[in-house]
Amino acid sequence: MIRSTLTTAAFQEFEDAVEYYESCEPELGKEFVLSVQEALRYISEYPQAWPVVRKEIRRYLISRFPYAILYYVDNDLVTVIAIMHSKRQPDYWVDRK
Repeated sequence: MIRSTLTTAAFQEFEDAVEYYESCEPELGKEFVLSVQEALRYISEYPQAWPVVRKEIRRYLISRFPYAILYYVDNDLVTVIAIMHSKRQPDYWVDRK
């Protein structure tokens, strides 16, 4: 398993989503956190398993929530550049790397 890190922008998106889901229903934010943690574990174990969506950027779709994790692999590090809502502005992250 390789290490993973979130960019500042990706971490902010993550925090915003957690806050939003907690405001919708108690414990829903916690469930989102667990889903993202599980996704990051899978990505760290099998970083090449998910499809490339642009250049070397790959996308992992989070089950249950309409979010995707966009990341790239550089040697032994996975860098998450976005935790994006999959129904909004699909290409806003393109200039992040």
